[in-house]
Amino acid sequence: MLIALKYFALAFSALLPLINPLGSALVFLGLVGVAPTEVYRRLARKIAFSTTLFLLVVELVGAGLFNFFGISLPVVQVSGGFVLAAMGFGLLNEKGSNLTGEKGTVAPVNFQSLEESIFYPFTFPVTAGPGCIVVMVTLSAHASGKSVLNNILAHLGILLAVVVLSFTVLISYRYAPKITQKISPQTVQGIVRVVAFILLCIGVQIAWNGARALIQSLAK
Repeated sequence: MLIALKYFALAFSALLPLINPLGSALVFLGLVGVAPTEVYRRLARKIAFSTTLFLLVVELVGAGLFNFFGISLPVVQVSGGFVLAAMGFGLLNEKGSNLTGEKGTVAPVNFQSLEESIFYPFTFPVTAGPGCIVVMVTLSAHASGKSVLNNILAHLGILLAVVVLSFTVLISYRYAPKITQKISPQTVQGIVRVVAFILLCIGVQIAWNGARALIQSLAK
């Protein structure tokens, strides 16, 4: 059990700052906008499940899949970083009407398009971005290669960490509107803009980390 706890702690501590449930909830709020509580509840539940499934698939077959297609982790970082940066830039320049509206009214929202966006962009890259892919593949490599029992316990620890983090995503996304309910619309807009800028910076940083690794590999 100590092995399971070890890998739970490793996975949880490594993924928490990358997933950042509260920060991601603000980005999620900016993308969805004003919508009924039931819509947020339904989306949060589906996104949490999708995040769990996505991370577990990456943990189990991610490294093998990348090797099969000849894709290196730095390339994943560069590509995913560009995607995050593009989303941050788009949210940063989005008009504020999607988040606010007259009191007692709900801005028109295409709920069908929201349902179609469960995986992209709500799950990937808003909730679990390219950094999470790199972490999951790395953890999977460390957890494998031991005895069968230790291997199983290590992967169970990672699984438990993913489930716990997905539950925090469920709570944060479900109550995203209430988090900002007592904040003025102008302040909400400011917070979302700051988070969008941070998302843009994170995307650039992830892309740069991958590009730097590629440049170093060429130098060698």
